[in-house]
Amino acid sequence: PETGCVVSAMASGGGAPIALAEKVTLTNLGINAASVNLKQVTLESEKYVCVRETAPSNQVVIVELANPNDPKRRPITADSVIMNPVSQVIALKVAVTTDGATQDHMQIFNLELKTKMKSHPMEPVEFWKWLTPSTLGLVTATAVYTWSMSEGEGAPKKLFNRSANLSGNQIISLRMSADEKWLVVVGIAPAAPSRPNLVQGNMQLFSVDKQQEQSLVAHAAAFANVTLPGNSAPSTLIAFASKPAEGDPKLHIIEVTPGGPTTFGKKSMDLFFPAEHIDDFPVSMSISEKYGLIYVITKAGLLFVYHLETGTAVYRNRFSADPVFLACDQPSTGGFLAVNRRGQVLQVTVNEQTLVPFVSNQLRNLDLALALAQKGNLPGAEQLVAPKFEMLFNSGDFKGASEFAAASPMGSLRTPATIAKFKSAPQQPGQTSPLLQYFGACLQKGKLNAYEGVELAQLVISQNKKHLLDNWMAEDKIEASEELGDLLMPTDQDMAAKVYLKAKASPKVVQLLAQKGEFEKIGQYCTSTGYTPDWLFLMQRVLQVDAQGAVGLALQISAQTPPPLDINVITDLFLQRNMIREATSYLLDVLKPNLPEHAMLQTKVLEINLVTYPNVADAILGQGIFTHYDRPRIAQLCEKAGLYMRALQHYTELSDIKRVVVNTHAIEPQGLVDFFGTISREQALECLTELLNVNIRQNLQIAVQIAKEYTEQLTVTSIIELFEQFKSHEGLFFYLGAHLAVSEDPEVHFKYIEAASKTGQIKEVERVTRESNFYDPERAKAFLMEAKLPDARPLINVCDRFNFVHDLTMHLYNNNMMRYIEGYVQKVNPANAPEVVGALLDAECDESFVKNLILSVRSLLPVGPLTAEVEKRNRLKILSQFLEHLVTEGSQDPQVHNALGKICIDSNQNPEHFLTTNMYYEAAVVGKYCEKRDPNLACVAYKRGQCDAELIECTNRNSLFKLQARYVVERMDEGLWATVLTDENPHKRQLVDQVVSTALPESKNPDQVSITVKAFISADLPNELIELLEKIVLQNSAFSNNPNLQNLLILTAVKADKTRVMDYVNRLEHIDGPAVADIAVGSELYEEAFAIYKRFNLHTQAVKVLLENIGSIERAQEFATKVEAPEVWAQLAKSQLSSGQVADAISSYIKSGDSEDYQAVIDAAVSDECFEDLVKFLRMTRKKVKEPKVDTELVYALARINQLAELEEFLASPNTAQVQAVGDRCFDESLYEAAKLLYSSISGWGRLASTLVRLHQFQQAVDAARRANSTKTWKEVCFACVEEGEFRLAQLCGHNIIVQADELEEISEFYQSHGHFEELISLMEGGLGLERAHMGIFTELGILYAKYKSEKLMEHLRLFSNKINIPRLIRTCEDQMHWKELAMLYEAYDEYDNAALVMINHSPDAWEHVSFKDICVKVANAEIYYKSITFYLDEHPSLLNDLLGVLSSRLDHTRVVDLMRKGGHLPLIKPFLLIVQQPNLNAVNEAINELCIEEEDYEGLRNSIDMYDNFDQIALALKLEKHELIEFRRIATHIYKRNQRWRQSVTLSKKDSLFKDAMETAAQSGDRELAEELLAYFVEQKNKECFTACLYTCYELIRPDYAVELAWMNGMVDYAMPMIIQFMRDYIGKVDKLMAEKEERREAAEGAAKESEAEQQQRNMYAQMLPPALPAPGGGYTAPPQAYGAPGYGVQPGMGGGY
Repeated sequence: PETGCVVSAMASGGGAPIALAEKVTLTNLGINAASVNLKQVTLESEKYVCVRETAPSNQVVIVELANPNDPKRRPITADSVIMNPVSQVIALKVAVTTDGATQDHMQIFNLELKTKMKSHPMEPVEFWKWLTPSTLGLVTATAVYTWSMSEGEGAPKKLFNRSANLSGNQIISLRMSADEKWLVVVGIAPAAPSRPNLVQGNMQLFSVDKQQEQSLVAHAAAFANVTLPGNSAPSTLIAFASKPAEGDPKLHIIEVTPGGPTTFGKKSMDLFFPAEHIDDFPVSMSISEKYGLIYVITKAGLLFVYHLETGTAVYRNRFSADPVFLACDQPSTGGFLAVNRRGQVLQVTVNEQTLVPFVSNQLRNLDLALALAQKGNLPGAEQLVAPKFEMLFNSGDFKGASEFAAASPMGSLRTPATIAKFKSAPQQPGQTSPLLQYFGACLQKGKLNAYEGVELAQLVISQNKKHLLDNWMAEDKIEASEELGDLLMPTDQDMAAKVYLKAKASPKVVQLLAQKGEFEKIGQYCTSTGYTPDWLFLMQRVLQVDAQGAVGLALQISAQTPPPLDINVITDLFLQRNMIREATSYLLDVLKPNLPEHAMLQTKVLEINLVTYPNVADAILGQGIFTHYDRPRIAQLCEKAGLYMRALQHYTELSDIKRVVVNTHAIEPQGLVDFFGTISREQALECLTELLNVNIRQNLQIAVQIAKEYTEQLTVTSIIELFEQFKSHEGLFFYLGAHLAVSEDPEVHFKYIEAASKTGQIKEVERVTRESNFYDPERAKAFLMEAKLPDARPLINVCDRFNFVHDLTMHLYNNNMMRYIEGYVQKVNPANAPEVVGALLDAECDESFVKNLILSVRSLLPVGPLTAEVEKRNRLKILSQFLEHLVTEGSQDPQVHNALGKICIDSNQNPEHFLTTNMYYEAAVVGKYCEKRDPNLACVAYKRGQCDAELIECTNRNSLFKLQARYVVERMDEGLWATVLTDENPHKRQLVDQVVSTALPESKNPDQVSITVKAFISADLPNELIELLEKIVLQNSAFSNNPNLQNLLILTAVKADKTRVMDYVNRLEHIDGPAVADIAVGSELYEEAFAIYKRFNLHTQAVKVLLENIGSIERAQEFATKVEAPEVWAQLAKSQLSSGQVADAISSYIKSGDSEDYQAVIDAAVSDECFEDLVKFLRMTRKKVKEPKVDTELVYALARINQLAELEEFLASPNTAQVQAVGDRCFDESLYEAAKLLYSSISGWGRLASTLVRLHQFQQAVDAARRANSTKTWKEVCFACVEEGEFRLAQLCGHNIIVQADELEEISEFYQSHGHFEELISLMEGGLGLERAHMGIFTELGILYAKYKSEKLMEHLRLFSNKINIPRLIRTCEDQMHWKELAMLYEAYDEYDNAALVMINHSPDAWEHVSFKDICVKVANAEIYYKSITFYLDEHPSLLNDLLGVLSSRLDHTRVVDLMRKGGHLPLIKPFLLIVQQPNLNAVNEAINELCIEEEDYEGLRNSIDMYDNFDQIALALKLEKHELIEFRRIATHIYKRNQRWRQSVTLSKKDSLFKDAMETAAQSGDRELAEELLAYFVEQKNKECFTACLYTCYELIRPDYAVELAWMNGMVDYAMPMIIQFMRDYIGKVDKLMAEKEERREAAEGAAKESEAEQQQRNMYAQMLPPALPAPGGGYTAPPQAYGAPGYGVQPGMGGGY
């Protein structure tokens, strides 16, 4: 039975103790609603929801509940997926079947690291769960395992076997206790027959330590830890809920592991299920250790809340309208998460603001309320704790009072008043003081608040035990406060700083950091906290004591955004104190960004340093960190300070630059060079000119250096002109010397040569003329010849390099510098000696000098050029001696021997001997030399050197063809033959004649003959070749019987003269017959070829010539008959077959016995339909060839000639025929009887059925289709039966088709296209009862009903709504306008929005009030709510309030009010408005107030105003102020009073003579002036009774003197007397109280003095009793008397050293 302390319905307002919130709806995230079920959704913790989707594709959706709008989708295929409770680790389970055995393959992946952590196969796992963040629990059909995620452990570890009561159960829960010593497995099974709708629950509890188990009846269970009073360790409890088929539902709480001597008694409580949920059962249990509550969650969404320690029922309600199938703990909130069938993830937790008031006020259980408040630190128990605390305190139980106060909820008792109470409490002898007991309890409980911390700190510091305070602060046992920091400041600044930081006492923190000089921390602290100190005061204060620290502080100030102090202000603070260096340091840091707005400050920092510390200014300028200062001003100051380089860098006017630049004595040279790179070309040239003008000797070096550095900018030409302007050859020499290596300008190189020559640098001139490639040689030669340098080597270099040898020789010869001629020829360039010799010969130099010069060089001389030079001048003889010397020395130089040969030829000294014996001369050169003198000698030279082209040209020119023919034949060179036999050779005929007539007949060398013949063939000279061969072969030569030559003769005749071929065939005996015949065939000489083949008995080749070349089948047949060779018959058969003579060909094939071409014969016979001949051939072939093709074609041929008996006999015998293929061919060719025979022989039921359909044997066709059991066959037979009207057989076939979802649409379309609607519906109705009936059949039948039998549609939908493809049927219903059915489909498909819209838009057909209400509360689009309101307003106004009541929690009530007000229908919804007024909405309140005014219901208006204040009160008051009814005007005064518009309220009350209201208003206002004005008003009105009443009501406000004066002046003293008497009584009482307090203080002072005197006497007595102290070593120190008795050195009683 339900107890009175359980609330059966959840309060809709804020008073419910349980808060419900929707975290996310899974279907709103795009998750398929079909995937929201127990098998595909897992919820392991409050962190993740994991959904395994299988449609439209396999994937896993991971929803992080902290960010639910960003689900992670991963393409994972698995049977089960669970996320780790705390990390991104996922466990997957996949069933794998191997050799008929199924195993679950489990894997653990780290998604964050993208690595696989572990994997293991094992027996199928029915249920698994994360027991801890590192351990998986696995339940198989027989046992329970754990699998650790750590790397060291591999396979799962078996814990225990499943008990018998869990056999056949579906496991829904596996839990493990926090100490991992207990586990519980929960399963569910079908119910007992007495309660078929109730699911039976079974539980197995297992102890790890004892290895024992217990089986119980339970649906849900959970473990919890509770520390009981008197125990040091927590006890382990198990709670489980059961709902047996027989008996009452119970919740049991049992202790399984005690935590100490105090035990937890077993508790058993009833679970009350309402009548409408009588078969509901628990599916999950969650225990909140934060609040000490048990949550029992049922499948129907019921929630039972019980107190864990007492088992008291706290609350019950239904939190989900949809079935709940999954739940888990939510430790962070002390509640739980649940998932229902709709996909909602619901969060249920304690409403902390209302739980305690709910338990204390509605359940009337104050002890439970207090226990909950203390456990969860909840508000609402303030009125409960104070009486108990007072009771404990007043009874002297200070320890109990301390512990109670320390544990008070929300610290309601931990106040200064409580501390004062304990301080004033008397200390019992031998016990710790009550205050210390209180502090001890608070420290044991947790952390002291600010008041407690300050009090305890004062106490500890006064006892000199600050180390205890340090420990507590380190352990964070004391709340930091500014007062605590102030208390610690004198003794420990570091600790005080930490306290200030924690307490966020920003002024104190900044002040302390400034004192320590930690200025960086000041800025960091202010930035992090947002505190803004008085920076100017702080800066001035630091400047006085620490200049460097002030710089640091200034930088911190300027680093803030925006800076609290201007940079100029800070700079002036430094400069006012003459802190130049500090100001500079500060400005350099803050001006680092180099901003334009800092130009003035940049100028300032440079100015002050240029005046005081120029070296500092120089360093600043050198860094280049500033660019926006006043550059002209700084330039002037730099010049004055002697910083000329800096001045140059800042001046822009040329006159200023020229004035400064000449101070080279004070400018670093490299800096000056760098400066010239910053000015323009014109300015640089002007400055260089100025430098050279002022002091060329001093400045020449720097000018050259500048010119070298900036040659590209200044240009070489300008620099050369500059130095030439000052005639500075030295400058030019030094400048151009550096530039020469990188310049290719001829002018530069020439100028350098010129400058070096003029400065006497002869060696440099010699080097440049030798190495440079860029000077003008002609110009240099002319200059050097003019200069007439004493050393001629520069001129020699120029002339030698640029081939001015003749000019050099003539210059040296004319200037009598013969020594340099010899040196040049001998040492510099002997290769140019021939040219020198030629020049000397031209100059008619002495011949002896020339000979000696030649001999002095000897072998170094190039003989060829020398010979050419001398030969040009006809002076070869002068070389005789030189050449003979070379030959004597063994020279083999062709040039030497060429020259000797020329001298020999000219002198005619046996030249032919020299030409034939000398092996070293060049035949082409000497032969050319001989041609004009003697052509025969030239041919001798050419022949010796094999100079083919020269010899041919020479013999042609001189008509020496016989000589040429002999040379060509003997040479045996194919290339030479190709050259002389080409058509371009005009002398080819003369050469051929000489070869045929003379050269070749003379030859006895076969190679010469062979090469000559090949040459004639290559040159395509067949007639000449025939002529040549006939001379060799037919005229009894040495080569007459040569087979090759005979073959060649015939082949040549084949190509050149075919008429001679037959004659050659008959005359020549040694030819290669087959080869020649083949060539004859290739040359279309078929008769000659036939003759050769016949002569050599090559019958096959001969018949091929007749058939293939001559094309005479008749001659071939005669030839075959004559020779009677099988191969000849075979060739003849092939030709006959190819020519279309199929019958003759088959006869020839049979004679030849050849079956190789059976495929071609078959194809030809089939093509010509010669099946009878083909049968003969195939029977012959079948004896030799065992091929399926032969048997197949034989079967087909028998079928074609309709020999079915022979066909049947053949099929019965062994064969390799492809019967199926033959049957298909017969079927395609309409040979159905033969096809039937063939298909029957191989059991081809599918094709047999098709054949029988063609034969109109439908019953037999159905039987064949049944055996074939193929969808295609069924369809064919079915369609044929439909077309023939055999609907019974068609339906029989159709039932086998429609069970295939893919074929359903096709058969439906076929029936409909033929107009057989009734038969189709009958077919589908019959299909509903089939074993393999699927959703498509139900859907298709629904569509057919919608189209053709709408009266059956609704009944069909009601019966099979869960088996229909709803979206498809929705489209059909829309098309057919079945609105009621459409609404029902939308509702079944959870598309409540569309269902509601259909009912609204088609209300006559679709609307029904109850259904509409049920649908409306489930819609997702809020706009439909308001469309529904408008719809009901238009069509069903009487039911509007009922609808609004259902939608009240989902509506925007403000919008509803506006909607009704616009239509003028507010009175219609007043009942609804009164219901929804509780949230105190402005629009609702104003609407109700408006209706109350309209209905003149002042009591309702007054109640509405008092209970709900969210409306425009002043506007309502102004409206009511003018109302004709006084009660409404009175309400106006009431509103003014509530809004503290006291004067308006009083004025309005006076106007309506509501004097009592006016007096009460004045008294509540606390306004003396208003009260006295009201009193004066009553005096004016002579209303004495109200005068007295006002004095009584406003006694605290009205001054007595004013009242007495007013009464006395108006004769109302008697009416004022009560007030006068009361005033006198109060005054006397206050005086008496003051006197009593004075007396108490006097007595207290006297008592304190006596106690002090007694204490001093007691100390003296103890000091006298102490023994004298021992003297210290080496001294006479004695411990002071109070060393052991003075306060602060000993441990106070009861403290135990713990503070």
